[in-house]
Amino acid sequence: MLTDQITPARRPRRRLTAAAVAAGTALGIVVTTGLTLASPNLAAAAPLAATALASVAAPDATVHTLRDIRVDAKNTLLAARVALTSAETVTADITAAGLDIGLTDTSVDTDELTRSADRLADLDLIPALLLPGLAADASSATEKVTARVADLREHLDAAKAQKAAEEAAAAAAAAAAEAQRQAEAAAAALAASNTPEGAKATARQMAASQYGWGDGQFSCLESLWTKESGWNYQAYNNNGGATGIPQALPGNKMASAGADWQTNAATQIAWGLGYIASSYGTPCAAWAHSQAVNWY
Repeated sequence: MLTDQITPARRPRRRLTAAAVAAGTALGIVVTTGLTLASPNLAAAAPLAATALASVAAPDATVHTLRDIRVDAKNTLLAARVALTSAETVTADITAAGLDIGLTDTSVDTDELTRSADRLADLDLIPALLLPGLAADASSATEKVTARVADLREHLDAAKAQKAAEEAAAAAAAAAAEAQRQAEAAAAALAASNTPEGAKATARQMAASQYGWGDGQFSCLESLWTKESGWNYQAYNNNGGATGIPQALPGNKMASAGADWQTNAATQIAWGLGYIASSYGTPCAAWAHSQAVNWY
């Protein structure tokens, strides 16, 4: 008597296309069915592997070697690390500058990029099929951080330029104020030296320092030029044209002592002392001559 035999149903076997197998071989991995990924990170990335395998197996796909994939991933990781360093640098530069760059938030969110870079860090331990997806994530995060850094850097540079312009304007204003102060001081000094008493003080100092003439010689000089001009730098003799404190004839002779001979008592005095020294030797000799003939 025959009994019915129950034959267990066979579990259907998954078949891999030749293209998929070729793709896996080209990528330097072994394609198996029922693959279990022990690592949570790798398991989470399994869809990336499936997508990568499907794209590689597509008829019009460009097959990359394992070396190409790892080189691309390495370059992506390098770019990510450069972006992280740039983010740290621009943040530090903003803090150091202490300027208002026109943005309320000057931080750079690098959390996503840090995580992406960390996932790519162990290139040699990551299955090749996972690398393109991980690299794409890192590349996207890198672009975001790089754009943020560029924006912050642009605002910082603008703030620095504005500060430099303000400092230059302040320096120019300070220089102009100092020049004005010096001009006013010089004008005040000139006005003081152009008075009779100021001219006498100037003559006393110049006679002593340049010719060694003391108070005795200055007394003669004071008498001589009091008689000639009253120590008035604007004195002019209508009869002969003698000009200034020393009554130079003609007045433009005093240009040899300075172009400002018409307005500066000190220039007239310098010329007059030189004239006395060369013509008479001393003020007292010139005074004696003036007393004798009424001119010197």
